[in-house]
Amino acid sequence: CQHQFRQHRWNCNTLDRDHSLFGRVLLRSSRESAFVYAVSSAGVVFAITRACSQGELKSCSCDPKKKGTAKDSKGNFDWGGCSDNIDYGIKFARAFVDAKERKGKDARALMNLHNNRAGRKAVKRFLKQECKCHGVSGSCTLRTCWLAMADFRRTGDYLWRKYNGAIQVVMNQDGTGFTVANKRFKKPTKNDLVYFENSPDYCIRDRDAGSPGTAGRVCNLTSRGMDS
Repeated sequence: CQHQFRQHRWNCNTLDRDHSLFGRVLLRSSRESAFVYAVSSAGVVFAITRACSQGELKSCSCDPKKKGTAKDSKGNFDWGGCSDNIDYGIKFARAFVDAKERKGKDARALMNLHNNRAGRKAVKRFLKQECKCHGVSGSCTLRTCWLAMADFRRTGDYLWRKYNGAIQVVMNQDGTGFTVANKRFKKPTKNDLVYFENSPDYCIRDRDAGSPGTAGRVCNLTSRGMDS
């Protein structure tokens, strides 16, 4: 988070005496909260999936479905090595991270559930196939392939772009979903981040809003964006 927002007015810092990870910033249903929930959910997926592949958990291992022979644009290959079991990571994250939100039926709970799911999907988006060639002088007469997660920084960069394009929403009349606050904007997809409230002025120290301010940092006073 601090890497993604290192040049922004809000750079993931919290007030000195606030011992929670992101403090009072998360009390507001802002785009910053949307990002934090999404990247935290993504982080759980990544950590659990990696732990499965490294044999650190008894409840899971490499992806059991990636066995036998398959085919891609380059021809036939054998599944081998250890494919990251991302479906298990997603299942675990859904059960663990969403548990608190599923107890509530209010707008904030629905917002958090939406952004949690967007975070989980972001990790799977960058799952890539890696292969090793076998044959004389390195020729690819035989290939062994596996699926591997990309570096988590790619997921963070992607979610940062989603943060910049986050869509402000309001609850629909039956309280089961969202509609866009501004009709000129498109309806959010499952990959988009959503929020209800505008962000506070992070240039100013505001304990109630959880903003430590930007004192001691160089700011761009003419910017109309979320940068510094």
